[in-house]
Parts: sequence; structure tokens; C-alpha cells
Amino acid sequence: MRIQIGSLVLVIALVLHAAALGQSRVYSAPKEDIEKIMREGSGNSQVMKTASYLTNAIGGRLTNSPNMRRANKWTRDTLEGWGMQNARLEPWGEFGRGWSIEKFYAQISSPQAAPLIAYPKAWSPSTNGEITADVVYIDDRENLEKYRGKLEGKIVLVSGVREIKADFEPPAVRHDAESLLRLANAPDPDSLPPRESSPDGLNAFVQRYVENANFIKFLLEEKAALLVDNSRRGSGGTIFVGDAAVSQEFPDDPAKFLAKDRRLPYEKRSEAYMLPQITMATEHYNRLVRMIEFGEDVRMTVDMRTRYHDEDLLAYNTIAEIPGSDPVLKDEIVMLGAHLDSEHPSTGATDNAAGCAVVMEAARIILAAGLKPRRTIRIALWSGEEQGIKGSRAYVFKHFGIRDDINPLYFSGVTFGEFTKKADYDKLSAYYNLDNGTGKIRGVYLQSNEKVAPIFRQWLMPFAEMGASTLTLRNTRGTDHLSFDSVGLPGFQFIQDEIEYDSKTHHSNQDNFDRLQAEDLKQASIIMSAFVYQTAMMDEKIPRKPLK
Repeated sequence: MRIQIGSLVLVIALVLHAAALGQSRVYSAPKEDIEKIMREGSGNSQVMKTASYLTNAIGGRLTNSPNMRRANKWTRDTLEGWGMQNARLEPWGEFGRGWSIEKFYAQISSPQAAPLIAYPKAWSPSTNGEITADVVYIDDRENLEKYRGKLEGKIVLVSGVREIKADFEPPAVRHDAESLLRLANAPDPDSLPPRESSPDGLNAFVQRYVENANFIKFLLEEKAALLVDNSRRGSGGTIFVGDAAVSQEFPDDPAKFLAKDRRLPYEKRSEAYMLPQITMATEHYNRLVRMIEFGEDVRMTVDMRTRYHDEDLLAYNTIAEIPGSDPVLKDEIVMLGAHLDSEHPSTGATDNAAGCAVVMEAARIILAAGLKPRRTIRIALWSGEEQGIKGSRAYVFKHFGIRDDINPLYFSGVTFGEFTKKADYDKLSAYYNLDNGTGKIRGVYLQSNEKVAPIFRQWLMPFAEMGASTLTLRNTRGTDHLSFDSVGLPGFQFIQDEIEYDSKTHHSNQDNFDRLQAEDLKQASIIMSAFVYQTAMMDEKIPRKPLK
């Protein structure tokens, strides 16, 4: 009953708001057009075939890796084959080196043989062929001097033991009535008092960053052979793996560390400031530590052969279009997108082949259903998202507008400065993004844009029985819609069921095709197709919120 009352209150509020805005009628596509979208998306779906090729045939798609190049070209050619026009790979700037794994294995070799579940960290250099070495556990970073002269040629464990408890909560979850009601009733973030950065929190972050970078510097100076860390979460052989750590050089006041001075693992200049690095499954890592603590002389054998790819340092987004049919509105744009790059431990299925397959399918549905959008619909599959939404941000800066939004002090966070409008700024109606895993769409994050609520409420009505009916003014972060939102353009991410996203798949070695939910992705494709199509058919563009 709570959800019914909450929904009724929200609907009444949205109707009153629409009246206040003078909107006597919210545009909706004809019923027969929505039915065409639903029939094509449910009866002739290609979404799982697309996701399967991206994951099973191509695999993980680290930015600028050979697999990412292949994914760029395959998505371009596939979209063109479906009838989209102006399909192309658009460079967005110099990213840096690609990276791939050519060979890897790890095992305990003494006092007994045992295979280990582990994975190289992205952009890690190779070991010097196969190495067999003593394993040393650093359990006291506060007193590194006691390890000086004892680490050369050693395999070094750098994390503590992580306790694993029995899982009494389900790893996969969907939104329920209560969680959706909380989202619907969430206040507008712009109505809340501004959050001030805590000096203590900032200082703690600076201290941790500096300590970690200096720790890598110490291991390099001591000529350690390999760094091994514990998976930060997961169990049962699931490993969450990130990028290789890089030694940094800091000024006397680390808070004045400039962003441009930070060495990134994919930059060629960083190679001399890294050592080989792997992440290990927690159960195996914990055993190694306990063996050492019992006084066992532990040795490991590891062979890690990785390769840097310097042939082309530019990174590319895949772009394609459905041209608009209206003589007046065809120069205006509606965009939909997802990030094509992934992390490397698995095949990047939920993060984010799922989103790419959905947005590609949404565009295919419009074409296959014979619909003729008035505005041009442009699909974008981004690269560099995992390294800080680089591909979409560069695209927005090039085509729509640029802000001086990167504070020169690396530790001071993001500030927003002067805005310069670009040629297509006034042509974009809206951008729709999907990047929260395999779960079905449950509604839309409005990003504080209350003006769009009556429109999106109307557009969700045909999909209430599919489970999509929630709107929230709450903002969501961490993906490519933020590139548009930051310059005042309507950019939206859909609310999705989490399924196993944080518990099992996000950046882990289990992010593979078998974790995808076919019916959820079909539902998401239909809803995204309907939203994009109706945005392209409106007389007016989607309302914008003020640029701040």
C-alpha cells in the first residue's frame, strides 16, 4: 500500500507541476508506434547475439588494446549493416598505450605445489620470464626500513588478510517496492545544503595516496620481483582487479601535486616507475600469509608476459546515425550511448557490453520497425570510460561545449569554471545512457531536472507492467551521462536492477556472458528505443536545467 500511496502522490505532484509550467499536453508517440517497438524488441531481438559477440568472440576491451580496436571496428560495421549512416570511428585524443596479456600463470612451488587464482593488473610490466622466488609478507608499512636490503628478487605480499564471512544475503538483488519508493521520494539534490569538503577527509586521502605511491617507490628501489595484493572484495575465486600502481614524485607540500604531473599506468613515461603486479583471490592470498606467519619458507613460480601497444596512441569512439526526416528538425540531435571499453579480468559483459548491446538494439529496433524519426538519432559507443569518462568528455568538449572544470591541483577535486559553447550545443535535445549492469530498467534518474518529469512519466506508462515506473530527482554518478550534464545538456542514466553488479561482476574475473539476463536486456532495449524515438519526434527539445 505504501508504494501505491507514494506513486499517487508523485503523479499528482507531477501533474500539478506540468500545469504550473503551462504544459497542457505532454507528447507521446502514437500507440501503434510503441507497439511496433515492443513487437520488434520482443519478437526479433538481437540484443543477446550482439552481447555474445562482444564478450565471447572479442572479449575484454581495455582502452587502446587490440580487442578494443576490434570492438570499435565491429560495432561500426554492424551498425552500418543494420542501415545506420555516417558510421565511423571518431578519434577523441591521445590516450596512451594499449596493453594485453600474452601469458600468465602462478602457483606455490614450495613447500608444496598448489595452483593459485590470480590475475595481472592492467598495464603491469612483465616478469623477467618465469621466476621462482621466495615470498615475503610486508605486515608493517610504518617501518619499511626493516625490510631494506631484504626484498631484491622477492615476491612481495602487500595487503593484509581479508576476513571472509558466510554469505547470508543473496548476491543478486532487484529493486522492491520499498527501494523504488525511496527513490521516488528522494529530494532534489539542488534543494539540499551544499556539501562542503571535509579538510580531514581530504588530508586523509592525500596521505593514503602519497603513502601508496611512496610504497611502490620503495619496492622499486629494493628491486622486488613482483607485487601481489589481495582482492579488495569477492570470494569463491572471484577477483576484483584494477590498474597497476605507479610511483610518483611529490613536491614538499603534496596538496600542490599538479594533475599534469601524475604518472598514469598507460603512459610510456610510467614504465620505469612500475614493477610487475598481480591481484590474487582472497582465499589463496590469505593462505600464503598464514603459511608465512607459521614460519613456512614459501616460494612461488610466476610467469607473466604482457605487451604494450604503441602503434596508435589515439583512442576512438564508435559513432553512427539514423538521419532525421523532418526538413526543419533533421539538424537537431538525440543521442544514446554506452561505454564500449571494459576492464581486463574478464569479457566486460555487465560492464558494459550489456549497455552497448542495448543501445545498439534500441537503434536497430527503430530502423527495423520502419519508424521515421524527425530529428537525427546518433549512437555513441565510448572508449576511456574506465579511466575517467575520457571519451565522452572529449566528445562533448569538441561538439557541444567546454568548461574549465579540472582543478590544477590533483588533490583538490573538480571545480567548474568558464563555459565556452560549441557549434552543436543548441542542437542536442537529450542524451540517454545505460551502464549499471544487466538489470532491467526501472525508471530514470532525472539529474535534478524536474522539468522533464511530466514527459518521462507519460513515456513510462506503457511499460509499467514491465516494471518501469519510477522517476527520481536524485543524481547518479560514475558514467558518461555526466559529460553532458556537466555542461548543462540533458543527460540521463536509467535506474536498473543491480542483480550481481557490485557483489560479483563489476571489474571482476566473473564479468562474463553467462551473467547476463536476456529478458532484462530485451526490456531495456524496448524502453530505451521508445524514449529515444519520442525525443526525436517532439516539436520541442527536452527541457534543460540551468547551467551551474
